Amino acid sequence: MPLYHYQALNSRGELLDGQMEAASNAEVVARLQEQGHLPVEARLASEGGGAPFWKSLFKPKPFAGARLVQFTQQLATLLGAGQPLDRALGILLELPEDEASKRTITDVRDAVRGGSALSTALERQHGMFSRLYINMIRAGEAGGTLHETLSRLAEYLERARALQGKVVNALIYPIILLVMVGLSLLFLLGYVVPQFAGMYESLDAELPLFTSLVLGVGLFVRDFWIILLVIPALLAWWFDRKRRDPVFREKFDAWLLQRKLVGPLVAKVETARLARTLGTLVRNGVPLLTALGIGRNVLGNRVLAADVETAATEVKNGVALSTALARGKRFPRLALQMISVGEESGAMDTMLLKTADTFDAETSQALDRMLAAMVPVITLILASVVGMVILAVLSPIYDLTNSIG
Repeated sequence: MPLYHYQALNSRGELLDGQMEAASNAEVVARLQEQGHLPVEARLASEGGGAPFWKSLFKPKPFAGARLVQFTQQLATLLGAGQPLDRALGILLELPEDEASKRTITDVRDAVRGGSALSTALERQHGMFSRLYINMIRAGEAGGTLHETLSRLAEYLERARALQGKVVNALIYPIILLVMVGLSLLFLLGYVVPQFAGMYESLDAELPLFTSLVLGVGLFVRDFWIILLVIPALLAWWFDRKRRDPVFREKFDAWLLQRKLVGPLVAKVETARLARTLGTLVRNGVPLLTALGIGRNVLGNRVLAADVETAATEVKNGVALSTALARGKRFPRLALQMISVGEESGAMDTMLLKTADTFDAETSQALDRMLAAMVPVITLILASVVGMVILAVLSPIYDLTNSIG
């Protein structure tokens, strides 16, 4: 079923913002009304229009990242120790310090005490927990292995968080380097260079063409430096809005995959994420078609997600998963071969998880190599630019000194 994004008001007048699987808008509205909420908006999640990136930074979810991993691990431990589910949730209720997390756990515990399954109680938390999370727990409930499923889910979440952290950490230093050297260059051009421009003008010296160009740039930066700061901010704002447009996002993702350096890295990261999601779901008894529907939604690249959606349709018609994914010609061949081996041996879940481990390792190596090459290249380029600016403003002084001597 398609995924819908909705907004509704609860009985306390609070605005709820979440996601729900449903057959139509009308079903979303009906289910919200059954829960005692007043629907405000319901639309397909694929239509975009989500919250801007900067809002997501200042409005984090109560259960995300390390906190979600910790909650899952603790719940698995308590259930494994023989604690009833409502008692385990009651114990976990005492641990969070923020009110939002406590309110969420309280709602889940009350729903469980009222006879609802844990997966159903989590699904009612307005998009707080992902489809992957809810379907894994639903499969564990059906198989009677909820605490084992929670343990595997916690391991999956920890690995996914570690991979995401690896990517972010790899980009932090180059970004800081670019920003710091860029600001230094802005100061050099906007403050230091104009001092030399005034001196050469008073001397009425004949300047080389390159020096005149650098001095002209320096005067422009001094007089219009605010423009150089506003333009990048406007570009970032424009891109943040455009990225929520499905058509633009799909074109951008397709362009990204075609880049020689970035494209293979993106494909490896997404392949590892997809393989681990599918492997974890299939191992816990989720049907492959359902797992593909969930796996498509965990991918960040829209083009690869569309390939998975197309592959799911072909798998439904009897085509092998490796063959269906291969037709898009975007997933790495090694991953497709490993999935094919899993299909032939009947150990699909094992091979999917091995595929994820393989591409996690390859991603880590690729990031290390890219970072090792990127930092010296950026440093060399920026140092060369700074050196050329300094040479351009000082060389006329050297020429004037020689002519006087």
